[in-house]
Amino acid sequence: MKTDVILFMGEGKVEIGSDEVSEPKDGELLIEAEATLISSGTEMICLDRKFEKGTSWDSWVQYPFRPGYSHAGRVRKVGANVAGFAEGDRVFTRLHHARHVIAKAADAVKVPASVDGESAAWSGLAKIVQVGVRRAEHKLGDAVVVIGMGPLGQLAVRYIRLLGPRELVAVDPVEGRLALAKKGGATVALAKPVADCIADLKALTNGALADVVYDVTGNAKVLAPALSLVRKLGTFVLVGDTGFPSGQCISDRLLVKGIRLVGAHDGLPPREASPQEPWSHKAMMELFLRYLERGQMSVKDLVTHRFPFARAAEAFSLLRERRGETMGVVLTWAKA
Repeated sequence: MKTDVILFMGEGKVEIGSDEVSEPKDGELLIEAEATLISSGTEMICLDRKFEKGTSWDSWVQYPFRPGYSHAGRVRKVGANVAGFAEGDRVFTRLHHARHVIAKAADAVKVPASVDGESAAWSGLAKIVQVGVRRAEHKLGDAVVVIGMGPLGQLAVRYIRLLGPRELVAVDPVEGRLALAKKGGATVALAKPVADCIADLKALTNGALADVVYDVTGNAKVLAPALSLVRKLGTFVLVGDTGFPSGQCISDRLLVKGIRLVGAHDGLPPREASPQEPWSHKAMMELFLRYLERGQMSVKDLVTHRFPFARAAEAFSLLRERRGETMGVVLTWAKA
């Protein structure tokens, strides 16, 4: 069967192509898309090749490239030896932007009936952020700073709010993004350069600074000045992956203050849960969907733009030219 798929054909070139999708084999599902979410940071780095030679990005991004890893859809066919799934079930998978995909049933996550497809499509990004939140090892009453209020930063604020921080400070130059962060649980919003936030943070913490600081900007230049916001023996969390790691520099504050520097990457959780590592990839996404189902979290307000898949090139142009006006950019796959 032929199906529609979004392809990056070269630097800056987006096309609608065609893939051949087979019948689901043993242990597989055929899934038809409802909505896919553009991971604006990752996918724009891939599309515009905004990375250094020799990095993991350089070896990963080869054209034609199938972007995307946030696919919410409905099961259309079930392969042999699949338990727990039936035709018509709504599921999330970490697969690319396409009308139909074949997924291993073991990797699919059921979407609760009360959770809409656009919200479910955030499950992949939400899992990435959850990796960072877990690695931060928060304590009740922490003072927390999140730098960068793009999609990952917004999700970080929503997770951290559930953990009971005494202060949750959002930092971003775009006022509209800060307004979303306040709605999501930030107690303070600062539209300032990172280096100019120290006085505000000292005032909020009686001079103690932050227990935990997150950098979710993807900007290599943020790390060094952001270390100034962390208290002695505090924690700094890097979420995501810059395309220019050679530009990331630590300052003497890391050593002098004994700061714990933590990396949080998509690939860190185990594939299968175990008594030693209960929070697998799948378990984290299921938790996020449960939060949505219960109303403990919401991402509906984070969707700012919707495009039918046939206008994908327009969606990516918007992200390139007017990124500050966007947050969640969803591609819809309803048949005309």
